[in-house]
Amino acid sequence: MEMTRDDISALARGCAVLGTGGGGDVRAGALAAVRAIDAHGPVPLIELSDLDDDALVVPLSGIGAPTVSHEMIHGEDEPLRIAEEIERIFGRRPSAVMSSEIGGSNGVAPVAWAAQLGLPLLDADGMGRAFPEVQMVSMYVAGLPADLVIMSDVVGNVTTIRPMDGLWSERIARAVCVAMGSSALMADYVLTAAQARGAVIEGTVTRALTVGRSTEHTREPLEALRRTLQAIRLITGKLTDVERRTTGGFVRGTARIEGTGADKGRTLTLELQNENLVAVEDGRVRAMVPDLITVVDTEAATAVQTEGLRYGQRVSVLAWPCDPLWRTPRGLETAGPRAFGYDLDYVPIEELSA
Repeated sequence: MEMTRDDISALARGCAVLGTGGGGDVRAGALAAVRAIDAHGPVPLIELSDLDDDALVVPLSGIGAPTVSHEMIHGEDEPLRIAEEIERIFGRRPSAVMSSEIGGSNGVAPVAWAAQLGLPLLDADGMGRAFPEVQMVSMYVAGLPADLVIMSDVVGNVTTIRPMDGLWSERIARAVCVAMGSSALMADYVLTAAQARGAVIEGTVTRALTVGRSTEHTREPLEALRRTLQAIRLITGKLTDVERRTTGGFVRGTARIEGTGADKGRTLTLELQNENLVAVEDGRVRAMVPDLITVVDTEAATAVQTEGLRYGQRVSVLAWPCDPLWRTPRGLETAGPRAFGYDLDYVPIEELSA
């Protein structure tokens, strides 16, 4: 299969939904992907089984605060500089690009980066959604060493980090990101295809395309999206309050939705850290990370990123189960509610909604 410009719109819609509010605004990534395909041609979409064991896979993503990346978009040289640094370190070129996270612009922009590098895109990622911190990837949960991070910014700086472990990779990469203006391109967990087997979440680009296409040619896009995701609708209503701040390379805050129609009289509060992490109604948790929580426009069923939340928007909130990897003990230790500072024991969305 090849990714063409005709696929980008559906991919962007799907990645926005899977981004759970984070991963960056998909519009910039979609424009970059279309531009790169027009300049360099379609991008082959390959499976992990298509690669030799020693083939180098490069997970790429933007790191930083979505409110910043929305205004300071990536240039065309960052992926080239990172690829050059990888070739200098390993003595050979990468064989494929992979999205570190399929959510938001970080799920769409890798099409552009792959086209610019003349490489195929791997139908996989490291999250199955979006998460805000560097160590919150399936490779870390699988126990692979996080011993190399390469970052580049729009100015031309290239920083190579040799961290002791995944937690140190987050601390150091975040500090570098803040110095770069809270927005940079990052390659983390550069790995061989042999290492990637069982350590990445496969089929997620195809999944994003399916999610994006589910709302096409239907009179009830919200219900079509809910069915495709097998999601729970937590509330439909109006955004009445948004508190948002950019600090330490993250967007943090809360959003409150007051129910309308059949949900009149109800209020749902979302806790944000780049992504929607916890949904609370009347003191009762309705959904929590690592399960996915996404805010969508009620009429069009298009996702609304955390940096795009505005007073008065008519929205619905959907929640659905995460990849089983995140429900393992190490997965919950890495990206469960306590990893974000919430004094909550994880309860799956299926149990909370029962």
